[in-house]
Amino acid sequence: MSAHPRTVQQRRQNITALPLYYSGQLLKKSAKEKDFKKYFGELRGSSLFLYEDDTQETYTEKLDLDQLKSLDLQSPYQQRAPTIFTLTLHKEQVQLKMENADTGEVWRGYILTVVNMEIPSKLQLLPGQMMTLEEVLSEERKRKTQAPRPPLPPRPTFIGVTTEMPECFYDVTRQEAEQMLTAEPEYGSIILRPSTLPNNYALTLRQHKQSGPVIKNFRVTTTKTGFVIELDTPVTVSSLNDVVNFFIEKTEYRLYPYIRSQPYDTHFDVSPPPKCIATPLPRTKTVPQAEVAPLKRPPTKEKLLPPPEEPEVNEYVVPDEDLSDDKELKFVNLESELRQAIKARRENLYSASKMDEDTCYENEAPGISQSGTVEWKVNV
Repeated sequence: MSAHPRTVQQRRQNITALPLYYSGQLLKKSAKEKDFKKYFGELRGSSLFLYEDDTQETYTEKLDLDQLKSLDLQSPYQQRAPTIFTLTLHKEQVQLKMENADTGEVWRGYILTVVNMEIPSKLQLLPGQMMTLEEVLSEERKRKTQAPRPPLPPRPTFIGVTTEMPECFYDVTRQEAEQMLTAEPEYGSIILRPSTLPNNYALTLRQHKQSGPVIKNFRVTTTKTGFVIELDTPVTVSSLNDVVNFFIEKTEYRLYPYIRSQPYDTHFDVSPPPKCIATPLPRTKTVPQAEVAPLKRPPTKEKLLPPPEEPEVNEYVVPDEDLSDDKELKFVNLESELRQAIKARRENLYSASKMDEDTCYENEAPGISQSGTVEWKVNV
């Protein structure tokens, strides 16, 4: 079901952002084409927008009439014969054909008025049509005399409302995009690419169906507020990423963007140093050590000798032959002292043992007491 004509006009107004001056059916042929093709044309501002029919919301072609060099009639005005006139632009030449001369004369009057900013002197129009041309001329003068905006900086081709481009965008033609999806399906199934129309885009996708793979192409039109996906019911989104996401969601994530994998290296070789530069040897880090001052001791007058070991009993000390007389005397005195100490020790041991024997003999004489205990008597 087609949209209401008022809705179509409103959407065209939003897309072109230009006032509508005149519209109607016409035929168009470029220098490369052999036959005329039927279009529905709209003169908005100083541009001619061509649609496939009066229900299409986005234009198929656009002719910038500000680049018009000349408008030539193929034949003089004939009321019952079709009118053909040639538009010579900077880069191309286009022919427009109207079914009757009256319609062709109206188109010629509107085009020359908005291009030259004056009403042609020789026009075969009715008084009411001439008054309409005066209103169009006044409105076009107001539009062009508005304060011009500062020129925008140059931007790359095919950059739309948003500068963020999807990863699946490739600057390829329709045929190249279809070949990429067919030859490398493992990389993805959706490619966003430039359209043949300036500042517009197209989306190519590859679907698997029961009959086999199917490739489809969709047009994406740029507007001031975003992008319009040209479907039976047009869909407006705010960015090109939203365009891609729309098709992913509508296919229930069976399709995904075409993104080629980038190979990465896994081995790294150290480059040899240049010959003119010497490679320094690695230096071991030296740990600083604390410096401690030596302990100073007072000087001793005489170095003391270690004490001599005590000789065992019945062991005699034989003095060294190389000892001096003073040292021999010391050893002799030590020997006599040791002998006297040993003799006194023996006498003490002998007297102690004899006392113990006398005590044992005296204890054997008395009998056993009534308590059953043994009485011991010791002579003191």
